[in-house]
Amino acid sequence: MAREGPNWEGLLKWSLAHSDGTNSSRNLSEEDRRWFMEAMQAQTVDVIKRMKEITLVMNTPEQVLESQGVTPQDIEDLHSIGGLVPLLGYLRNSHANIRAKAAEVVSTIVQNNPRSQQLVMEANGLEPLLSNFTSDPDVLVRTKALGAISSLIRHNKSGVAAFRLANGYAALRDALSSEDVRFQRKALNLIHYLLHENQSDRAVVTELGFPRTFMHLASSEDADVREAALRGLLELARDKSGKPDSSSSEEDDKLKQILQERIQGICEMSAEDLGAAREERQLVDSLWNTCHDEPSPLREMGLLVLPGEDAPPPDVASQHFEPPLRAAAANTKLSSEKKETPPLLLGAGPPADNAS
Repeated sequence: MAREGPNWEGLLKWSLAHSDGTNSSRNLSEEDRRWFMEAMQAQTVDVIKRMKEITLVMNTPEQVLESQGVTPQDIEDLHSIGGLVPLLGYLRNSHANIRAKAAEVVSTIVQNNPRSQQLVMEANGLEPLLSNFTSDPDVLVRTKALGAISSLIRHNKSGVAAFRLANGYAALRDALSSEDVRFQRKALNLIHYLLHENQSDRAVVTELGFPRTFMHLASSEDADVREAALRGLLELARDKSGKPDSSSSEEDDKLKQILQERIQGICEMSAEDLGAAREERQLVDSLWNTCHDEPSPLREMGLLVLPGEDAPPPDVASQHFEPPLRAAAANTKLSSEKKETPPLLLGAGPPADNAS
């Protein structure tokens, strides 16, 4: 019976016969070249192709697999039958592009997929992702690893808990000090999600010094980074609203200065840039109002809502939680306006004079 795979003994003899120095070198024929390439490719693994195949299998719905004769037990073991195990191994590959691609594939298979999230967590996939995120020398690998972590822990309580225990917030803080804008954006987006979903974590990020980092990034040249930083400051400012003041006057003054600079920058924008900065304008106004209990100068300048734009949604919360003095003043003004309104008389008018 013929042996499977290439004839390595024959390949060795052929190589020695043509490379021992006894014969002058000659050009390979097309047939020899084709045979040699086929022999080599049979023993070479295309890592990128392999990861694409893993992605395809992991993303195939269970119903489709079952219709092809794959049993529920087989589905349960998909991650160990040439699936997750080699994929997670690629996260530790010596080549940066393969580490980055592996993280990208992980992100794809776990996004909005609770079962895949569970399998990756059970296979200890968070550990190499965290390692690449925090310490890989290649910023692309770090960025891809952060994207995979974000997909892995979203709507995944056990994932968020593991991320916290691994000092994930400190790693996010360090990521914000990077000069890579894309890396900063991904870190800011994950921070916003975590703070929105776990309000108790706001005290943690405040302790770690995130407000100062947010204030620094609020002056970034990148519009997305500015908006995300302002959104983070607004989350923390709303959390402090109504509580005893825990921030220093120096921090308050710094925040006010940054907001004034952003307002000045908005005033100097072209009409096109103003339209694109709609969310930033609303964030600056909301943050100013939250911190200083008064409308921002953007409202007075007519820059909060531009012609043709819809007005921002009403601030319903402030109507229920506004300071008592402001509420009393508003009620007094409303009652006085009602008193000054002349009554509407109904019925026939005065009789007309009889003609003489």
